[in-house]
Amino acid sequence: MTGDIEIIGRIRRGDIKEFETLFRSSYGSLVKYARTLIRDQDTAEEIVQDLFFNFWQNKEKIKIESSLNGYLFRSVHNRCLHYIEHLKVVERHEREMSYNPDNEAESPADQLQYKELQAKIARTIEKLPVNCAKIFCMNRFDGLKYSEIAEKLSISIKTVEANMGKALKEFRRALAE
Repeated sequence: MTGDIEIIGRIRRGDIKEFETLFRSSYGSLVKYARTLIRDQDTAEEIVQDLFFNFWQNKEKIKIESSLNGYLFRSVHNRCLHYIEHLKVVERHEREMSYNPDNEAESPADQLQYKELQAKIARTIEKLPVNCAKIFCMNRFDGLKYSEIAEKLSISIKTVEANMGKALKEFRRALAE
């Protein structure tokens, strides 16, 4: 842990060589772990590369309370969960589109606008914290009530309400743009 504190400190101060060393020593095992969760090599590599890119971009702000290795693996885990949730949302929307008999009657402009809206919704869900996104999807896409979500996730209804409030606030902000 003491070594981790020194490494993190150097990276926070902009030591690119320390960062590269961390990248080289961790990349392979992180990609392998991501691949076990999402079963796609290219996506696993993208997730890990994105993690390191964001790690470097936000190096001054990152707070690591466990080991550096634990932080990296947890970050990969969370990113993989976000990716899986994103895929589920995309699949649901594709199913909804395929079941929509009015689809042929829509103009190309309507279809484009609909696709853009769906993409914005998916990006917004992707940006939400994992539990917040899960709660939102369970409510809005699966049609579950707050009490049902609370029961399924073994959390309080207040927690569900708070997460839904967060999600809706983020949607209002994203859709206002």
